[in-house]
Amino acid sequence: MNKMKLTFLGLFSMIYGAQAQTFLFEGKDFEISHVKASVVQLNGEEVLRLERNLESLPFDPERMGATVDEPTFLKLKGVNLENGVVEVKMLSRLLPGAPPFARGFIGLAFRINEDNSAFESIYLRPTNGRADDQFRRNHTIQYFAYPDYKFDRLRAESKGEYETYADIGLNEWITVRIEFSGKSVKLYLNDQKSPAFIVKEVLGTTSSGSVGLWVEIGTEGYFKDFKIIQ
Repeated sequence: MNKMKLTFLGLFSMIYGAQAQTFLFEGKDFEISHVKASVVQLNGEEVLRLERNLESLPFDPERMGATVDEPTFLKLKGVNLENGVVEVKMLSRLLPGAPPFARGFIGLAFRINEDNSAFESIYLRPTNGRADDQFRRNHTIQYFAYPDYKFDRLRAESKGEYETYADIGLNEWITVRIEFSGKSVKLYLNDQKSPAFIVKEVLGTTSSGSVGLWVEIGTEGYFKDFKIIQ
């Protein structure tokens, strides 16, 4: 693993350690929600690094369904999208000491309401993409709607329409684009012309909101080239 030199933005150097309120990256203002955020050097370029803040939002392995798929993201300020196209490059690694169930969870949240109490998300499990077990491969991409439809409920009640396979892995840049319009959302990977994943009937309670960069338990997530295309 390449060594990374931490580069703090001077404007925010006084607010690390506690749950910071705002963060600047690529000229965009974000609000922090239960993540630790920093700008680092990775392979010679400045990128955003995120991991879940377990101090502000603890995780209970005995109550996994209740304490994962949470509002753990950087939320873009001043944005309220009903429909849109959002794209970012993301790279996932496992943190030292990550629990056995960690999969490098990393993704995008959208239609985030003002107080972060409701949103939708599509995220990746990069460790599953090239696993030897086909069952695990089938769970590489996940949709969920917070707070009512997390992965465990969807897996129990649906027939697999909220998860699918993709050929991705850890420690590689993945271009992720989501297009959400009305009740449907499509996910495109690595500039492919056809969507890797389609949700025809989303389950969220919000009709509009902001977008965010999302990580979960055991993930050291990196992001760059974040943009709203329309």
